[in-house]
Amino acid sequence: MNKVILVGNLTRDPELSETPSGVAVCRFAIAVTRDYANSDGTRETDFFNITVWRGRAENCGKYLKKGNKVAIVGSLQTRSYEDKDGIKRNVTDVVANEVEFLTPKSAQGEDMPYEPSVSSATRERPQLEAIDDNQLPF
Repeated sequence: MNKVILVGNLTRDPELSETPSGVAVCRFAIAVTRDYANSDGTRETDFFNITVWRGRAENCGKYLKKGNKVAIVGSLQTRSYEDKDGIKRNVTDVVANEVEFLTPKSAQGEDMPYEPSVSSATRERPQLEAIDDNQLPF
């Protein structure tokens, strides 16, 4: 099984292009901060190259930009190439099957991170009604 789930922020604007046969492809990178801190107390960040195909690629190219938060579900794919000096390089990309845009529309035009206008602490919560355990159907 080859499945990857990532949540992170775009490190650059997406690059939308087409293959010679006209299939849309979009490439971008995301930064994902690790859940734990290293020995210095800082949390490190990993960077992942993402490739998206077809209609989903067109949507990513149209609506995503640097800094947007996204959730990616896909698979790892490795490839190799020779660089300009003739050195063989290996690259691992995430080929996305699903891309969910997590940055709210209201925050997409702003440079600061999204913060909801009403905090969860001030929202009204429904009051629960106590019931007798003998009334439960199980």
